[in-house]
Amino acid sequence: MKNFVSFLDHDPNVIRAIVEQALGIKNGSIVPQNLQGKTLGMLFFNPSLRTRVSFELAMKRFGGDAIALAAGSDTWSLEFGERALMNGTTVEHVKDASKVLSRYVDGIAIRSFGALKSLEEDLKESVLRGFEQFADVPVISMESACEHPAQALADMMTMRERHGNERVKFVLSWAPHIKALPMAVPHSALLAAAHLGHDIVLAHPEGFDLAPQFVNHAREVATQFGGTLSETNNQSDALMDATIVYAKNWAPAAAYGDPAKLDSMLGAHTDWLMTGDKIKNAKTLLHCLPVRRNLEVSDNALDSPQSAIYDEAENRLWAQASLLDTIFNP
Repeated sequence: MKNFVSFLDHDPNVIRAIVEQALGIKNGSIVPQNLQGKTLGMLFFNPSLRTRVSFELAMKRFGGDAIALAAGSDTWSLEFGERALMNGTTVEHVKDASKVLSRYVDGIAIRSFGALKSLEEDLKESVLRGFEQFADVPVISMESACEHPAQALADMMTMRERHGNERVKFVLSWAPHIKALPMAVPHSALLAAAHLGHDIVLAHPEGFDLAPQFVNHAREVATQFGGTLSETNNQSDALMDATIVYAKNWAPAAAYGDPAKLDSMLGAHTDWLMTGDKIKNAKTLLHCLPVRRNLEVSDNALDSPQSAIYDEAENRLWAQASLLDTIFNP
């Protein structure tokens, strides 16, 4: 595995193998060897808590090191345009930054969010793919405009711990929010469930469709492992007989770049709040965190016996360790 920037780039069985190794690392039956003596350069274009700590700790725990940089404050502002005339606010081109970092570190991890001005532009993943194009060492996504593959590995771990290899009903439900959020985590949650062969129901209000290429890929992978994928605009129908519920907000692509339309669409569906009553018959509640309590998900759901949000967060560490061990495998 040269790079890890998207689930779509890899054989699903490779993804599943990383998760199985992560479970072994967590229970102590496997000790990763390939992080020893390695250094990971981490470049953050956005804030981070779980992602930064889990990647940095995974490296240090298993004999490596990590350097975290905040893009634009710890580094020069970067230019990503091809053949750009850099007479504006950007100081260094991604080509030069990537080449220099490649001389210093053994891998480059990037975290960047979508601009939410155009879904088409976000899908190009200009920041992440720019580093992938020019770096001479492996490039790893710590979340990008449209995908969060490292989170998906932890989600898969958590579902495997709680449900084994059982095929269950997995519901990804849209949740309310006060601001536009990217589609990265929802796309990756779908892919996580698909790689485990679950029966997936994607539930969202009308107009909140996810990007077709991710939905279609998730459907193909789910089918490969014996599962299914369907969509509905009715949350109550979706939650009926659900075993796993993943609550997450995302912005409607039709309102990207239009604040007034976005506020109107987000504010029209506050009744999609995930509550304890809605998940009372489910066995597992997932959310990537951070979560806006009682706006996206209620306290009585987040603090219920079904909630696996802290297991899910812890599993970022073990999933990252397994991923990095795979990336650095000579």
